[in-house]
Amino acid sequence: MELRHLRYFQAVAEEKSYSGAARKLRVAQPALSRAVKEVEVYLGTMVLDRSRHHVRLTAAGSVLLAEAAGLFERWEESIQKVRRTAQGEEGELRLGYIGPPTEPFLGRLLHDFSTAFPRVGVHLEERTPERVWEMVANHRLSAGLTRPVLTDSALGLRTLVLREEPLGVALPRSHSLASAHSIPWLALRDQPLIVLARREGMGLHDAMISGCRQAGFIPRLIHTPSLIGTVLNYVESGSGWGVVTDSVIRPESPLKFVPLRPSVKVPLVLVWHEDEDPPAVQRFRELLIAWKKSGKLWSKNSATV
Repeated sequence: MELRHLRYFQAVAEEKSYSGAARKLRVAQPALSRAVKEVEVYLGTMVLDRSRHHVRLTAAGSVLLAEAAGLFERWEESIQKVRRTAQGEEGELRLGYIGPPTEPFLGRLLHDFSTAFPRVGVHLEERTPERVWEMVANHRLSAGLTRPVLTDSALGLRTLVLREEPLGVALPRSHSLASAHSIPWLALRDQPLIVLARREGMGLHDAMISGCRQAGFIPRLIHTPSLIGTVLNYVESGSGWGVVTDSVIRPESPLKFVPLRPSVKVPLVLVWHEDEDPPAVQRFRELLIAWKKSGKLWSKNSATV
């Protein structure tokens, strides 16, 4: 039995007439009669009580009519769901991200995305940069906001650079250099330095080491914590200078970000799987690109202001 059979039966039952149903559906009346007969053969029972003057539902037919109405309603809902999913208006976005660098914009961005696509379920996973790449590569995440890693080219993933974040020094606002326009890398040579552990932030850690070596010295690292918040707490306590990107120092922070000279930058990227790019991810990427072009990603959030 096909949906067509149920459609024909429903029309006859509602019109209480084969001829009326034929006009409504614009099909030949004999086709309706055959369809209803086939329904009855399939079910093994009469669903319509026919006479020359009227058509009435049997008890079984009344149940079938109610069930058919529910079935068609669910079918229509399913069709709409499929169409919304194809347009990226429904589905799931499993987004991995690294915390502090995305804090200036992620909440605002997701608010706009959820407003535009309320039927898309958003699931967030905060992870290290390397873990985000791994989970996207293994299809455990739809996309990720992260740093480039050494193995990124081997994972077959696509990337979109959102921003090249400059490295600088985090200092208490009371520090004599906090108001400086920039600090040369060589000034770090004799300072106790605090930077994120390499296992938690390979891109940032390696960029800092490279900048120091290009300036002709090996940095003196006194703390390499796993969380950027711990880096900032050490700096605030007076333990040393923090080497961070500008996005992690908020305007209301007791610390000040001073760029390093010459400039060394660490990218923040969107990453997604080349072979798995569902419409919901495409809509999220389009919104992210629009925000990047309009300057909304970091508007009113620059740490150097």
